[in-house]
Amino acid sequence: MSPGGAGNRASKPLIVLFVASALLAAACGGDKDKDKGAAGTSTTTAAPSATSSSTPAVAAGTAPLTGLPLADGAKAKRPALVVKIDNAPKARPQVGLNQADVVIEEKVEDGVVRLFTIFHSGDSDPVGPVRSARTTDIVLATPMRRPLFAYSGTNATFQKQVSAAPLVDVGVERASGDYFRQSGRPAPYNLFTRTSALFTKAAPQSSAPPALFPFRAEGQALTGGTAAGGAQIDYVGKNITTRVAWAWNGSAWARTQDGTPHKDGAGVQVAPKNVVVQLVRYVDTGQIDRSGASVPEAELVGTGEAWVLTDGKVVKATWNKPNAEAITVYTGADGKPVRLTPGQTWVELAPVGSARLT
Repeated sequence: MSPGGAGNRASKPLIVLFVASALLAAACGGDKDKDKGAAGTSTTTAAPSATSSSTPAVAAGTAPLTGLPLADGAKAKRPALVVKIDNAPKARPQVGLNQADVVIEEKVEDGVVRLFTIFHSGDSDPVGPVRSARTTDIVLATPMRRPLFAYSGTNATFQKQVSAAPLVDVGVERASGDYFRQSGRPAPYNLFTRTSALFTKAAPQSSAPPALFPFRAEGQALTGGTAAGGAQIDYVGKNITTRVAWAWNGSAWARTQDGTPHKDGAGVQVAPKNVVVQLVRYVDTGQIDRSGASVPEAELVGTGEAWVLTDGKVVKATWNKPNAEAITVYTGADGKPVRLTPGQTWVELAPVGSARLT
């Protein structure tokens, strides 16, 4: 068993189709966090085929994941690095959340959430605490041109999925020398790594990630938005509820979790320029974690409702991902992709009925 991970007792396997690949059904150990519910819709009906125009263009000298200037040519060419970061109470404060380009929050067991944290234009030394992966991660990683994937903990079924996935495994079993236990934190919430070390493991077949969102140019006005104070998402489980709230502070969206400002290890509150609330359905993978809770997977191929929070406004949109290889496109009422404010973006993979605007 990996450090920081936990073994799972396999239940009857559930085959979850990922369109164009048989990367299915399993996961690994769990920990504990919190959740509750409210609005939105999602569906997995077939969506139109992806086209090259689905991927936003990247201007020269611009970071593809943030839309901000990136003068460092070496960073511009390197692949994305995904680090799975724990978000249980004992895991906080985390290190690296404010240095990531994109953070995607996903529900795991019960009301527990984990963070799919993407680095490309910046670094965090150290970063963590690093925890286990889920099958949802494979669909998230697939469009990213073989990203590096850092995680800890897996069961045998899921390890097969990782080995077959279009990513470069730099988990603790493959790159153990680049991980360490940080003193002053309880295990398993004390496993850390360094992005600078993991980026050296890039494979020849990996390349810079595509832009996941289109960004507005300087001075360009947002189209179709209405004023919004923020949003709340309640990740509800049988025993645990993780309550996430976002509030506009005049320049960014300040995050609180379970009623407390969510700060990183340096004491800086998480406050990205953009928050995308993507309403999705979760299905049971048939796996059971060590606490006895079933392990879910987000259905990310298809279409559904989304709320794009940017520049103090909300744009009600439709998300669309026709296959596992395509990026997710968020389209406004005008039929055009919603353009974000350059900077960091958080995506909430919120269960249908769990979110509301505030």
